[in-house]
Amino acid sequence: MKPAFEILKAFSHLFFPQICYACGSSLLGTDQLLCLRCLHELPYTRFEKYHHNPVERIFWGRLAIHEAASLFYFTKDSIVERLLHQLKYKGRREVGTYCGRLMGAALQKVERFKDIDGIIPLPLFRRKERERGFNQAKLLCDGLKEMINKPIMDDVILRIEATETQTHKNRIERWQNMEHRFEVEHPELLKGKHILLVDDVITTGATLESCAQELLRVENTRLSILTLAYSSSRNV
Repeated sequence: MKPAFEILKAFSHLFFPQICYACGSSLLGTDQLLCLRCLHELPYTRFEKYHHNPVERIFWGRLAIHEAASLFYFTKDSIVERLLHQLKYKGRREVGTYCGRLMGAALQKVERFKDIDGIIPLPLFRRKERERGFNQAKLLCDGLKEMINKPIMDDVILRIEATETQTHKNRIERWQNMEHRFEVEHPELLKGKHILLVDDVITTGATLESCAQELLRVENTRLSILTLAYSSSRNV
């Protein structure tokens, strides 16, 4: 049975070739999203291994964050940018869960995030999520959950207002754009918990900070932050 299935996969690959989501080259296996070259060139930050990393420093003096990290560096015309483009603008949801697994695999190798009780995807405004058809942060959490086996808590906080795009705004403008945009719905589910807040890219941290402030209003809640990518550019 298995050989017949493998033959069928190979036959279908002739007519529907699987290509690398980053560079467009042909893949040998239909279960892969990146070719070996692109996998090798992924720009890992290794921030999850170190305290006082650049993501943590974003929140110094602003939030009582327990741990913070990003998996990759984000730069223009990079593998990571092309992956996120496939996810957010081409609707390739499998990219989200795939990247979430990579995030989870990195966390499995360190002790800093071991006592997480639950995962919260940064929420989208409901109308925007309906228009897009998904929340990319939730897809990252789906893949992350497969690796670290922690529950996804995607109904405890809402984005209560739509916001303008953060692109081309400076740090102060980004914060003003996001202020009071989130509301905790079920604080009883957060009391005494260590929560991991997840998003795709962090630049100034204004959106994550606004959401995190509301979560930290809940009694005895600890908060850590994880993003797929870290960018030092404001034009993301």
